[in-house]
Amino acid sequence: MVTSAVLGFPRMGVLRDLKKANEAYWGGKLSQPELLAEGKRLRLAHWKIQKDAGVDSIPSNDFAFYDHVLDHIQLFNAVPERYSKQGLDTLDEYFAMGRGHQKGGVDVPALEMVKWFDSNYHYVKPTLQDNQTFSLAKDPKPVREFLEAKEAGITTRPVILGPVSFLALGKADRGQSVEPITLLPKLLPVYVELLKALKAAGAETVQIDEPVLVFDLQANVKAAFKPAYEAINALGASAPQATIATYFGDIVHNADVLPALQGAHALHVDLVRNPEQLDTVINALGPKQTLSAGVVDGRNIWKTNFKKAIDVVQAAVKSLGPDRVQVATSSSLLHTPHTLASEKKLPAEVADWFSFASEKAVEVAIIAKAVTAGPDAVKAELDANAKSAHSRATSERTNNPKVKERIAAVAAADYARKNPFSTRYEAQKSHLKLPIFPTTTIGSFPQTKEIRVQRNKFTKGEITEQQYDDFIKQEIDLVVKIQDELGLDVYVHGEPERNDMVQYFGERLDGYVFTTHAWVQSYGSRCVRPPIIVGDVSRPAPMTVKESQYAASISSKPMKGMLTGPITCLRWSFPRDDVHQSVQAQQLALALRDEVVDLEKAGIFVIQVDEPALREGLPLRKGTEREKYLQWAVDAFKLSTAGVEDSTQIHSHFCYSEFQDFFHAIAALDADVLSIENSKSDAKLLKVFIDEAYPRHIGPGVYDIHSPRVPPQEEFKQRIAEMLAYLKPEQLWINPDCGLKTRTWDEVKPALIHMVDAAKLFRAQHGSK
Repeated sequence: MVTSAVLGFPRMGVLRDLKKANEAYWGGKLSQPELLAEGKRLRLAHWKIQKDAGVDSIPSNDFAFYDHVLDHIQLFNAVPERYSKQGLDTLDEYFAMGRGHQKGGVDVPALEMVKWFDSNYHYVKPTLQDNQTFSLAKDPKPVREFLEAKEAGITTRPVILGPVSFLALGKADRGQSVEPITLLPKLLPVYVELLKALKAAGAETVQIDEPVLVFDLQANVKAAFKPAYEAINALGASAPQATIATYFGDIVHNADVLPALQGAHALHVDLVRNPEQLDTVINALGPKQTLSAGVVDGRNIWKTNFKKAIDVVQAAVKSLGPDRVQVATSSSLLHTPHTLASEKKLPAEVADWFSFASEKAVEVAIIAKAVTAGPDAVKAELDANAKSAHSRATSERTNNPKVKERIAAVAAADYARKNPFSTRYEAQKSHLKLPIFPTTTIGSFPQTKEIRVQRNKFTKGEITEQQYDDFIKQEIDLVVKIQDELGLDVYVHGEPERNDMVQYFGERLDGYVFTTHAWVQSYGSRCVRPPIIVGDVSRPAPMTVKESQYAASISSKPMKGMLTGPITCLRWSFPRDDVHQSVQAQQLALALRDEVVDLEKAGIFVIQVDEPALREGLPLRKGTEREKYLQWAVDAFKLSTAGVEDSTQIHSHFCYSEFQDFFHAIAALDADVLSIENSKSDAKLLKVFIDEAYPRHIGPGVYDIHSPRVPPQEEFKQRIAEMLAYLKPEQLWINPDCGLKTRTWDEVKPALIHMVDAAKLFRAQHGSK
């Protein structure tokens, strides 16, 4: 019979329970035993949801207090000594690696955190030493959580990150030269020990994630699969049956690796992202190997089209037989909200189009039953699903003829600024009168409890719009005063009125809908509630002009208008799956173009259009698909920013400085100033700006805002000095890594004082200009 599987489940709980518990623990309001008990409660609840849905293979060890890759760093005792030698207990050591630690005489920054493939989830990067050793942790987490589920009467399939992916996703520590994949012979015995321990605990199956198989792999990484899985397969009956899982892309280009995986019980592939790989993968399976068919989308919130999914699964069954096919989610459901049942305010028509994690667990079971027992066994479910699909396809919510007309009228000239940067820069120097090493922040300042309380009151109708506007003005007054005291050069209004950098704009655009509790983990305890694009997008009225104009009116320095760019609005929403993303990006760009022009008219002459998701959206493999994406993504940014005069300075912000593979696209954006998240990356990554003779200005982040740690001034000086080895003084802006909304004023003020003072020191050395 065809069985069903879920590759992973969201961790946060129905009402962001884990976020609240973690933050209470960090704040000293929850004890460690209480936090651990809350984690156990959530795991049991999530296993029960999937069991009740009828899922056959339920994951365990997919839960993490902070990050699943960070779990594996501790699991394999790959903790750098700067954390392991601090005398912290296991849990506090874990959180120190994830978010830094600065109390009790211990001061260590967090490990580097980067995007998980092309998702908006961030993982903690394994950071390895030249003399690296590995050993299995006492009381291994995968074993402990399997037994926890077993005690509750639920049989689970433990999930572990595969040895090749763990190493390939890691890096050498600063000052080290080790190539991570060369450590495989040291790591494999630990995997062997772990798998034997799982088998001894009663685990019959295990899921080994090897997502790097969707990348273009270097030869030595590709070659590592053979010895890795020879060692694992050699365990035979002393280890659980393994399902090797890939996701977020196709593995056809790595077909030569698949023979090394044929000893595994099953191979999972993502047939939502790349359905065309089905036949090639089937032909590459071993003679008894099972196909895990990922036909339920683990990355988006739309209902699965049962007819299409069943057709795919039946095609696999025709080739392999029912006993060698499993219906599964395309990836972990980590990237989807917990349950649609929490949404009480969505229009009924729209809610009927959606499926969140709990509902997707039901979907995999329905599809498996339809194929095994025949469609009549689930006729009511199939009929309801078809009705939902028809409703969405024919709804007036999805189509706006005026938007389509405007798109058709866009001309080539609409994508270009009036003059090249050299001409613009002269106009901006004259107009803005900024010093060398200008200082600024990325946009947001701390979202205090009082801000959140007042926003909540306004949302609930407990205060009037005028009262809320007056409160926001008071917050802007405070932020401008603080920036005066800090001595920054380009101000921001602090964004007190904004709930989220995408949601805020989506709420002011036609074509979006919004949820109440559809939170998704971004990193650690940070959750986002992505808006959902359900139809053609347009801007009915100005979105940010009122607050920016007021801030400029009380400021003696240039005030920066803050917008979220079209690609980030697209990527950090749940996009439509019935219209190509390039079309959605162009619609968003036109809406933002209107806002940029209106800001300039209102006297805002520095405008930042953030695109932190630009790299995240980059197709994982080089080639035609990547170049097509970069073309339409760059065009969308340029369309949104090209309507202003030369004297108006366009900024943009990006996460991560690893631009080497697509630097031509970064240059093509033609932004006057780039700011990038760079503080935890090696400054040598900035070498690309020299190699490509980048002519415009750049602000590599000088400190990590994801951590509560306040760096001393000496660290700022060191970072700036490192940057000047790769950038010209007249190019360099001084700014934090990212927005400051998640930090407190007690953390922000001293950090910015150190940042500004360091900039002044370099300004004195190089001469104020």
